[in-house]
Amino acid sequence: MAATIPSSALVPIAPVTTAKRLALAGFLAGYSGLTREAYELDLRQYASWCQQHQLRLFAARRADIECFARDLEARGRGRATITRRLCTVAGFFRYAVEEDLLDHSPAAHVRRPRLDYESHATGLDRNELGALLVAAGLGLPTEHALISLLALNGLRVSGATGADIDALGVERGHRTLVIIRKGGKVVTIPLAPRTARAIDLAIGERSEGPVFLAADGRRLDRHGAARIVRRVARRAGIAKPVRPHTLLHAFITAALDAGVPLRDVQEAASHADPRTTMRYDRARGSLDRHATYIVAAYVAGAAR
Repeated sequence: MAATIPSSALVPIAPVTTAKRLALAGFLAGYSGLTREAYELDLRQYASWCQQHQLRLFAARRADIECFARDLEARGRGRATITRRLCTVAGFFRYAVEEDLLDHSPAAHVRRPRLDYESHATGLDRNELGALLVAAGLGLPTEHALISLLALNGLRVSGATGADIDALGVERGHRTLVIIRKGGKVVTIPLAPRTARAIDLAIGERSEGPVFLAADGRRLDRHGAARIVRRVARRAGIAKPVRPHTLLHAFITAALDAGVPLRDVQEAASHADPRTTMRYDRARGSLDRHATYIVAAYVAGAAR
């Protein structure tokens, strides 16, 4: 029986063999949601570049892929974007090697831009975060529940909007919610009392379906969630641009300011690399948090 390739999983490029089309579809099939969309976009960009340079997909050499990266630089793409695209290309060729379609990956030793571990995104301080939560609490239950999940649990917008009512539960006295994190990882997170109350009000008498509904009765999508965040931010008197991801930044900074260990914050934010967590920490240079104070207090008794 011939394999069926979903049309959405294919990356249009110059004429390729069935095996190569299967490789593209097979690689993308390992991902879902926004991750899959991002990887498909990356492969489309690379495939288009290959077509423009009359280069067959599996005939690429390391030098060709590095030329692709230089072209991205020349078009003004950021280092993080270039690195992600190269990672996607490398992942695809690694998959092709595993499937015996190539002897070796031409992207195995491609040099990637050195990332700047300094986030230049908008940040919220403690007072702004508090004002945002107050403004959300004075609005609709859906607004309060969404802002609370994003700000107090550090969820990505896809995790919040993808939450279902039947994923709510109780575990060892904690109100909980099972969510799907980036990469498809299923985790159980605890809900702060105010978040649990807000969610209860948001779902009302409903016993199934999405936690968050749009005005038309369908599941709230990330664009609708972004509009809610912007609306609540304006109501809170915050003039700077605020997006759902801004609340992840605020969560990380607030957690570290409150003394939560970096490893625990990294786990809560679902970051594979602790440097990514620190990149989102807006106050990591604060002298108030310098280790000298903790060490001095710790050894004070022994120094007498």
